Amino acid sequence: MKVLSKITSFLIFLSVCSCGKSPYKSQTGMVWNTTYSIKYSSSADLSDSILFEMRRVELSLSPFNEKSLISAVNRGENVKADKLFEDVFNISEYVCSVSGGSFDPTIAPIVNLWGFGFDNTVAPTDSAITESLKSIGIRDCSIVDGNIAKKTPDTKFDFSAVAKGYGCDLIAEMFKRNGCHNFLIEIGGEIVARGENEKGRKWRVMIDAPINSNAEIVHSKLALVDLTDCGVATSGNYRNYHYDEAGKIISHTLSPVTGRPIYTSTLSATVIAPNCGLADALATACMTMSQDSALKMINSIEYVSALFVSATSDSTWVVTKTDNFPDFK
Repeated sequence: MKVLSKITSFLIFLSVCSCGKSPYKSQTGMVWNTTYSIKYSSSADLSDSILFEMRRVELSLSPFNEKSLISAVNRGENVKADKLFEDVFNISEYVCSVSGGSFDPTIAPIVNLWGFGFDNTVAPTDSAITESLKSIGIRDCSIVDGNIAKKTPDTKFDFSAVAKGYGCDLIAEMFKRNGCHNFLIEIGGEIVARGENEKGRKWRVMIDAPINSNAEIVHSKLALVDLTDCGVATSGNYRNYHYDEAGKIISHTLSPVTGRPIYTSTLSATVIAPNCGLADALATACMTMSQDSALKMINSIEYVSALFVSATSDSTWVVTKTDNFPDFK
């Protein structure tokens, strides 16, 4: 399962600019150890409100912030879920269900075993995997009146595969509350597009080609799509991996069912959905399934579409999309 980079840095830099008489403002920076870029049309400077929403996500959902709500939950403290925690829990529970259990945010112990979380262990033993699997299962957890019931005391939540997309949604909601209806929000590659751009057209979004780049992110165009009023998320195996002692690549996409890395021909999955939190979780789920199963899942959900990039035996790419995925260049 995809896991985001450690959410350790809230903000490194911030720039706000307005060009000429244009009502569109731009804000860029770093948050949750990734970059963000936001453009919006408003007579008001909403930069402080943007940062406030990002901070809310940090203090609720960051497993790498000891003061966050999710960290307290994972430590077993008697705390209640806030709206953010409950929202991402519900998204995750839904995607776990439609994916047949292939997506599960309680997979954190397995993630750590394989060296993609807090620990740096690779090639865990069979017994360690079996023991960790006992605490995995969001469908055995619940939230009632804010009270969080975990499957076992050792169950830990990590909503990193939803948090960036959900963070985009929170900023979008803030914009709408402030009368701003034309904006593009991008955090670490997850996107919310609403209204129109400066030219009065849909927002043009670039989908990255799956270029191996474990050291740093490389952006190379696979497709350009004109979009509005939706969330977009891409998940892939080509940016976060490491090698075992034999030199074999260990994929960061891990199965919550087997507790082991998943290897399929799918290099990346891009999902378009009504909101970005859902798109984020579904894109991750697609990477944990065969492409046929992922296509069937996406086609079963109203207003959702997807594009897949797969590897072939001769190291070329094949692009497959659902019928309702927009045309692209």
